[in-house]
Amino acid sequence: MLNKTATYRITVNASTENLSEVRDFIALHAKKQGFSRKEVSDLQLAVDEAYTNIIKHAYKNSNNENVEINLSFDPDKLCISLFDSGNSFKPESYDLPDIRKKMKERKRGGMGVYLIHQLMDSVSYHAQPDKNEIRLCKKRT
Repeated sequence: MLNKTATYRITVNASTENLSEVRDFIALHAKKQGFSRKEVSDLQLAVDEAYTNIIKHAYKNSNNENVEINLSFDPDKLCISLFDSGNSFKPESYDLPDIRKKMKERKRGGMGVYLIHQLMDSVSYHAQPDKNEIRLCKKRT
């Protein structure tokens, strides 16, 4: 059932054990909204990276915290907001990774922010004293 304007929300404990629940939540609603299998896969990967970064960097792997995920569909796009209350990300301190070097050295990690920006049409970060938001938007095709 395609509903061009809809909002869905889930709150999960900040643990990699909940990655499948988060992935399923994204897939369920994105498919209902007409996103293709490839688009759904890209959305899941981008959210995986953002959610994992929150766990590792905002909460320092403490699984006593929560992450709220909101999906907001409108006629033109889907926006996914992830909210946390941990340490905020400072985009101005982020350096684009050397992709060739990473591939050559076969080093894991450090590619999440780059991947998120490659997969989504827009990405923004908002930090407030008690809440952080990463907002990922993908246009409808």
